[in-house]
Amino acid sequence: MKKYDNASRSRRQGETLTTSRALGAAAAILASCALTADLAQAQTPTPVSVPDKSFPESVTATSDGALYVGSFNHGGVTRITPTGKVDAFISPGANGSRSTLGVLADEKSGTLYACSNDLSGMGVPSPGSGKGAFLKTFDLRTGAPKASFALKDEKSFCNDIAVSGDGTAYVSDSFAPYVYSLKPGATALEVWATDPALAPAKDGVGLDGIAVGSDGNLYVTTFIPAKLFRIAVKDGKSGTITELKPSSALDHADALRAFGNGFLLIEGAGRLDRITVSGDEARVEVIKDGLTEPVSVAQIGDTGWVAEGKLSYVIGENKSKDPGPFTLKPIALPK
Repeated sequence: MKKYDNASRSRRQGETLTTSRALGAAAAILASCALTADLAQAQTPTPVSVPDKSFPESVTATSDGALYVGSFNHGGVTRITPTGKVDAFISPGANGSRSTLGVLADEKSGTLYACSNDLSGMGVPSPGSGKGAFLKTFDLRTGAPKASFALKDEKSFCNDIAVSGDGTAYVSDSFAPYVYSLKPGATALEVWATDPALAPAKDGVGLDGIAVGSDGNLYVTTFIPAKLFRIAVKDGKSGTITELKPSSALDHADALRAFGNGFLLIEGAGRLDRITVSGDEARVEVIKDGLTEPVSVAQIGDTGWVAEGKLSYVIGENKSKDPGPFTLKPIALPK
Protein backbone atom coordinates (compact mmCIF):
# COMPACT_ATOMS: atom_id res chain seq x y z
CA MET A 1 0.00 0.00 0.00
CA LYS A 2 2.79 2.35 0.87
CA LYS A 3 4.49 1.77 -2.45
CA TYR A 4 1.16 2.34 -4.17
CA ASP A 5 0.54 5.48 -2.14
CA ASN A 6 4.02 6.78 -2.97
CA ALA A 7 3.53 5.97 -6.62
CA SER A 8 0.12 7.62 -6.60
CA ARG A 9 1.49 10.62 -4.79
CA SER A 10 4.39 10.84 -7.26
CA ARG A 11 1.99 10.54 -10.18
CA ARG A 12 -0.29 13.20 -8.73
CA GLN A 13 2.66 15.51 -8.12
CA GLY A 14 3.83 14.90 -11.68
CA GLU A 15 0.38 15.61 -13.04
CA THR A 16 0.18 18.76 -10.93
CA LEU A 17 3.58 19.87 -12.18
CA THR A 18 2.64 19.09 -15.79
CA THR A 19 -0.68 20.90 -15.42
CA SER A 20 1.04 23.89 -13.84
CA ARG A 21 3.53 24.02 -16.67
CA ALA A 22 0.73 23.74 -19.25
CA LEU A 23 -1.27 26.48 -17.55
CA GLY A 24 1.84 28.62 -17.33
CA ALA A 25 2.59 28.08 -20.99
CA ALA A 26 -1.02 28.85 -21.91
CA ALA A 27 -0.93 32.00 -19.82
CA ALA A 28 2.30 33.04 -21.50
CA ILE A 29 0.79 32.41 -24.94
CA LEU A 30 -2.34 34.36 -24.02
CA ALA A 31 -0.23 37.21 -22.67
CA SER A 32 1.89 37.16 -25.82
CA CYS A 33 -1.24 37.20 -28.00
CA ALA A 34 -2.68 40.04 -25.97
CA LEU A 35 0.58 41.96 -26.27
CA THR A 36 0.68 41.30 -30.02
CA ALA A 37 -2.92 42.45 -30.36
CA ASP A 38 -2.18 45.56 -28.32
CA LEU A 39 0.85 46.31 -30.48
CA ALA A 40 -1.13 45.73 -33.66
CA GLN A 41 -3.87 48.00 -32.38
CA ALA A 42 -1.32 50.62 -31.40
CA GLN A 43 0.23 50.42 -34.87
CA THR A 44 -3.08 50.67 -36.73
CA PRO A 45 -3.18 54.11 -38.38
CA THR A 46 -6.00 56.46 -37.47
CA PRO A 47 -7.73 58.92 -39.83
CA VAL A 48 -5.79 62.11 -40.51
CA SER A 49 -7.61 65.43 -40.45
CA VAL A 50 -7.27 67.97 -43.25
CA PRO A 51 -8.42 71.61 -43.07
CA ASP A 52 -12.15 72.21 -42.66
CA LYS A 53 -14.16 72.76 -45.84
CA SER A 54 -11.07 72.25 -47.99
CA PHE A 55 -12.74 69.60 -50.17
CA PRO A 56 -9.69 67.42 -50.94
CA GLU A 57 -9.61 66.23 -54.55
CA SER A 58 -6.38 64.27 -54.73
CA VAL A 59 -3.73 62.79 -52.46
CA THR A 60 -0.18 61.58 -53.06
CA ALA A 61 2.61 60.35 -50.80
CA THR A 62 6.38 60.15 -50.50
CA SER A 63 8.48 57.25 -49.23
CA ASP A 64 9.08 58.95 -45.87
CA GLY A 65 5.35 58.69 -45.11
CA ALA A 66 4.34 62.29 -45.87
CA LEU A 67 0.96 62.93 -47.52
CA TYR A 68 0.15 65.78 -49.91
CA VAL A 69 -3.45 66.87 -50.49
CA GLY A 70 -4.83 69.26 -53.12
CA SER A 71 -7.89 71.41 -52.38
CA PHE A 72 -10.77 71.66 -54.86
CA ASN A 73 -11.92 75.07 -53.61
CA HIS A 74 -9.14 76.64 -51.53
CA GLY A 75 -6.35 75.69 -53.91
CA GLY A 76 -2.80 75.02 -52.77
CA VAL A 77 -1.45 71.77 -51.34
CA THR A 78 -1.52 70.67 -47.71
CA ARG A 79 1.25 68.43 -46.41
CA ILE A 80 0.83 66.03 -43.50
CA THR A 81 4.25 65.00 -42.21
CA PRO A 82 4.98 61.50 -40.85
CA THR A 83 4.67 62.96 -37.35
CA GLY A 84 1.17 64.24 -38.10
CA LYS A 85 2.03 67.91 -38.50
CA VAL A 86 -0.25 69.68 -40.98
CA ASP A 87 1.14 72.61 -42.95
CA ALA A 88 0.29 74.62 -46.07
CA PHE A 89 3.12 73.28 -48.23
CA ILE A 90 1.94 75.09 -51.38
CA SER A 91 0.11 78.31 -50.61
CA PRO A 92 -3.19 78.93 -52.42
CA GLY A 93 -2.47 80.87 -55.62
CA ALA A 94 1.23 79.96 -55.70
CA ASN A 95 2.74 79.75 -59.20
CA GLY A 96 -0.48 81.25 -60.59
CA SER A 97 -2.50 78.23 -59.51
CA ARG A 98 -6.26 78.16 -58.96
CA SER A 99 -8.24 75.15 -57.72
CA THR A 100 -5.93 72.16 -57.21
CA LEU A 101 -7.03 68.76 -58.45
CA GLY A 102 -4.60 65.92 -59.19
CA VAL A 103 -1.34 65.94 -57.26
CA LEU A 104 1.61 63.60 -57.71
CA ALA A 105 4.93 63.47 -55.90
CA ASP A 106 7.84 62.30 -58.08
CA GLU A 107 10.80 61.75 -55.79
CA LYS A 108 13.16 60.81 -58.62
CA SER A 109 12.99 64.30 -60.12
CA GLY A 110 12.20 66.06 -56.83
CA THR A 111 8.98 67.42 -58.31
CA LEU A 112 5.45 67.84 -57.02
CA TYR A 113 3.02 67.94 -59.95
CA ALA A 114 -0.36 69.63 -59.52
CA CYS A 115 -3.34 70.13 -61.83
CA SER A 116 -4.71 73.68 -61.65
CA ASN A 117 -8.11 74.69 -63.03
CA ASP A 118 -10.31 77.77 -63.05
CA LEU A 119 -13.60 76.49 -61.56
CA SER A 120 -15.29 79.86 -61.25
CA GLY A 121 -17.72 78.79 -63.98
CA MET A 122 -18.94 76.08 -61.59
CA GLY A 123 -19.39 78.62 -58.82
CA VAL A 124 -16.32 77.37 -56.96
CA PRO A 125 -14.31 80.13 -55.32
CA SER A 126 -10.56 79.83 -55.65
CA PRO A 127 -7.50 82.08 -55.38
CA GLY A 128 -6.20 84.04 -58.35
CA SER A 129 -7.85 85.11 -61.57
CA GLY A 130 -6.05 83.11 -64.28
CA LYS A 131 -8.15 81.29 -66.85
CA GLY A 132 -7.70 77.84 -68.31
CA ALA A 133 -6.18 74.55 -67.19
CA PHE A 134 -2.52 74.09 -66.29
CA LEU A 135 -0.04 71.56 -65.04
CA LYS A 136 1.98 73.27 -62.31
CA THR A 137 5.28 71.97 -60.93
CA PHE A 138 6.90 72.67 -57.58
CA ASP A 139 10.08 71.68 -55.78
CA LEU A 140 9.17 68.63 -53.71
CA ARG A 141 11.59 69.57 -50.94
CA THR A 142 10.86 73.29 -50.53
CA GLY A 143 7.54 73.86 -52.30
CA ALA A 144 9.09 76.58 -54.49
CA PRO A 145 7.46 77.04 -57.93
CA LYS A 146 9.30 75.44 -60.84
CA ALA A 147 7.18 75.79 -64.01
CA SER A 148 3.70 76.06 -65.52
CA PHE A 149 2.31 74.29 -68.61
CA ALA A 150 -0.99 75.11 -70.30
CA LEU A 151 -3.32 72.41 -71.61
CA LYS A 152 -4.24 72.65 -75.27
CA ASP A 153 -7.96 73.47 -75.33
CA GLU A 154 -9.95 76.35 -73.82
CA LYS A 155 -12.35 73.78 -72.40
CA SER A 156 -9.55 71.54 -71.11
CA PHE A 157 -9.68 70.30 -67.51
CA CYS A 158 -6.44 69.07 -65.94
CA ASN A 159 -7.38 66.09 -63.78
CA ASP A 160 -4.51 63.80 -62.79
CA ILE A 161 -0.89 62.89 -63.45
CA ALA A 162 1.32 59.82 -63.80
CA VAL A 163 5.08 59.62 -64.30
CA SER A 164 6.89 56.83 -66.16
CA GLY A 165 10.29 55.37 -65.41
CA ASP A 166 12.00 57.66 -67.93
CA GLY A 167 10.63 60.75 -66.15
CA THR A 168 7.88 61.56 -68.66
CA ALA A 169 4.77 62.99 -67.02
CA TYR A 170 1.35 62.11 -68.45
CA VAL A 171 -1.75 64.21 -67.82
CA SER A 172 -5.44 63.38 -68.25
CA ASP A 173 -7.86 65.97 -69.69
CA SER A 174 -11.42 65.42 -68.45
CA PHE A 175 -13.21 67.79 -70.83
CA ALA A 176 -11.37 66.78 -74.03
CA PRO A 177 -10.17 63.37 -75.30
CA TYR A 178 -6.49 64.13 -74.74
CA VAL A 179 -3.70 62.51 -72.81
CA TYR A 180 -0.73 64.89 -72.67
CA SER A 181 2.93 64.13 -72.16
CA LEU A 182 5.72 66.25 -70.72
CA LYS A 183 9.18 64.84 -71.31
CA PRO A 184 12.05 65.82 -68.99
CA GLY A 185 13.32 69.24 -70.00
CA ALA A 186 10.33 70.00 -72.26
CA THR A 187 8.88 73.50 -72.24
CA ALA A 188 5.34 72.59 -73.26
CA LEU A 189 2.81 69.78 -73.05
CA GLU A 190 2.21 67.64 -76.13
CA VAL A 191 -0.96 65.75 -77.04
CA TRP A 192 0.40 62.23 -76.66
CA ALA A 193 -2.79 60.21 -77.31
CA THR A 194 -6.32 60.99 -78.42
CA ASP A 195 -9.31 58.89 -79.42
CA PRO A 196 -13.10 59.45 -79.60
CA ALA A 197 -13.50 56.65 -77.02
CA LEU A 198 -11.79 58.93 -74.49
CA ALA A 199 -14.19 61.82 -75.01
CA PRO A 200 -16.53 62.81 -72.18
CA ALA A 201 -20.24 62.16 -72.42
CA LYS A 202 -22.28 65.27 -73.23
CA ASP A 203 -21.85 67.74 -70.36
CA GLY A 204 -19.97 65.02 -68.52
CA VAL A 205 -16.50 64.15 -67.28
CA GLY A 206 -14.26 61.95 -69.42
CA LEU A 207 -10.64 61.07 -68.71
CA ASP A 208 -9.85 60.94 -65.01
CA GLY A 209 -7.47 58.47 -63.39
CA ILE A 210 -4.11 57.71 -64.99
CA ALA A 211 -1.27 55.35 -64.06
CA VAL A 212 1.71 53.54 -65.56
CA GLY A 213 1.34 49.77 -65.32
CA SER A 214 4.03 47.26 -64.40
CA ASP A 215 4.03 46.29 -68.10
CA GLY A 216 5.11 49.83 -69.06
CA ASN A 217 1.80 50.68 -70.72
CA LEU A 218 -0.41 53.59 -69.68
CA TYR A 219 -3.83 52.98 -68.14
CA VAL A 220 -6.62 55.53 -67.84
CA THR A 221 -10.18 55.69 -66.56
CA THR A 222 -13.16 57.67 -67.76
CA PHE A 223 -15.52 58.94 -65.08
CA ILE A 224 -18.82 59.00 -67.00
CA PRO A 225 -19.38 56.49 -68.45
CA ALA A 226 -17.08 54.55 -66.12
CA LYS A 227 -14.51 52.70 -68.21
CA LEU A 228 -10.92 51.50 -68.05
CA PHE A 229 -8.50 51.69 -71.00
CA ARG A 230 -4.98 50.54 -71.78
CA ILE A 231 -2.85 52.72 -74.05
CA ALA A 232 0.07 50.77 -75.45
CA VAL A 233 3.46 52.44 -75.11
CA LYS A 234 6.29 51.67 -77.52
CA ASP A 235 9.51 53.68 -77.62
CA GLY A 236 7.72 56.43 -75.70
CA LYS A 237 4.95 56.76 -78.28
CA SER A 238 1.29 55.85 -77.88
CA GLY A 239 -0.07 52.81 -79.65
CA THR A 240 -3.32 50.87 -79.64
CA ILE A 241 -6.01 52.08 -77.23
CA THR A 242 -7.97 49.14 -75.81
CA GLU A 243 -11.08 49.26 -73.65
CA LEU A 244 -10.73 46.62 -70.94
CA LYS A 245 -13.61 44.45 -69.83
CA PRO A 246 -14.13 44.65 -66.04
CA SER A 247 -15.31 41.58 -64.11
CA SER A 248 -18.02 43.75 -62.56
CA ALA A 249 -19.53 47.05 -63.66
CA LEU A 250 -17.68 50.18 -62.57
CA ASP A 251 -19.50 53.20 -61.17
CA HIS A 252 -17.82 56.63 -61.66
CA ALA A 253 -14.26 55.36 -62.20
CA ASP A 254 -11.97 57.95 -60.65
CA ALA A 255 -8.36 57.91 -59.42
CA LEU A 256 -6.02 55.13 -60.55
CA ARG A 257 -2.70 54.30 -58.86
CA ALA A 258 -0.18 51.57 -59.63
CA PHE A 259 -0.23 48.80 -57.00
CA GLY A 260 2.07 45.81 -57.36
CA ASN A 261 1.29 44.15 -60.68
CA GLY A 262 -2.08 45.89 -60.81
CA PHE A 263 -3.80 49.05 -59.66
CA LEU A 264 -5.80 50.70 -56.93
CA LEU A 265 -8.99 52.25 -58.28
CA ILE A 266 -11.38 54.68 -56.65
CA GLU A 267 -15.02 54.40 -57.62
CA GLY A 268 -17.00 57.55 -56.88
CA ALA A 269 -19.90 55.34 -55.82
CA GLY A 270 -17.95 54.69 -52.61
CA ARG A 271 -15.42 51.95 -53.25
CA LEU A 272 -11.69 51.31 -53.21
CA ASP A 273 -10.85 48.44 -55.58
CA ARG A 274 -7.91 46.32 -56.54
CA ILE A 275 -7.62 45.90 -60.31
CA THR A 276 -5.71 43.05 -61.92
CA VAL A 277 -5.36 43.08 -65.71
CA SER A 278 -5.06 39.89 -67.73
CA GLY A 279 -5.15 40.32 -71.48
CA ASP A 280 -8.09 42.58 -72.23
CA GLU A 281 -9.91 41.74 -69.01
CA ALA A 282 -9.73 43.49 -65.65
CA ARG A 283 -10.58 41.66 -62.45
CA VAL A 284 -12.23 44.00 -59.93
CA GLU A 285 -11.87 43.14 -56.23
CA VAL A 286 -13.51 45.48 -53.72
CA ILE A 287 -11.13 46.33 -50.88
CA LYS A 288 -13.45 48.75 -49.08
CA ASP A 289 -17.04 49.80 -49.71
CA GLY A 290 -19.21 52.46 -48.05
CA LEU A 291 -16.79 55.37 -48.45
CA THR A 292 -18.26 58.88 -48.67
CA GLU A 293 -17.67 60.31 -52.15
CA PRO A 294 -14.04 59.13 -52.38
CA VAL A 295 -11.82 60.86 -54.93
CA SER A 296 -8.27 59.59 -54.55
CA VAL A 297 -5.90 57.17 -52.82
CA ALA A 298 -2.21 57.14 -51.93
CA GLN A 299 -0.23 54.14 -50.71
CA ILE A 300 2.18 54.14 -47.79
CA GLY A 301 3.41 50.64 -47.01
CA ASP A 302 0.44 48.34 -46.42
CA THR A 303 -2.00 51.24 -46.00
CA GLY A 304 -4.07 53.07 -48.57
CA TRP A 305 -4.98 56.62 -47.58
CA VAL A 306 -8.30 57.58 -49.14
CA ALA A 307 -9.48 61.16 -49.57
CA GLU A 308 -13.24 61.58 -49.31
CA GLY A 309 -13.85 64.73 -51.33
CA LYS A 310 -17.58 65.16 -50.65
CA LEU A 311 -17.70 67.29 -53.79
CA SER A 312 -21.51 67.19 -53.91
CA TYR A 313 -21.34 69.63 -51.00
CA VAL A 314 -19.61 72.23 -53.15
CA ILE A 315 -20.94 71.64 -56.69
CA GLY A 316 -23.80 69.17 -56.26
CA GLU A 317 -27.13 68.48 -54.63
CA ASN A 318 -25.76 68.94 -51.09
CA LYS A 319 -24.25 72.37 -51.75
CA SER A 320 -26.25 74.14 -49.01
CA LYS A 321 -25.46 71.47 -46.40
CA ASP A 322 -22.58 71.11 -43.95
CA PRO A 323 -20.08 68.52 -45.24
CA GLY A 324 -18.68 67.93 -41.76
CA PRO A 325 -14.99 67.33 -41.07
CA PHE A 326 -12.59 66.11 -43.75
CA THR A 327 -10.13 63.29 -43.15
CA LEU A 328 -7.88 60.90 -45.01
CA LYS A 329 -9.01 57.37 -44.14
CA PRO A 330 -6.45 54.58 -43.66
CA ILE A 331 -7.44 51.27 -45.27
CA ALA A 332 -5.44 48.05 -45.00
CA LEU A 333 -4.34 46.91 -48.45
CA PRO A 334 -4.26 43.26 -49.55
CA LYS A 335 -0.92 41.49 -49.69
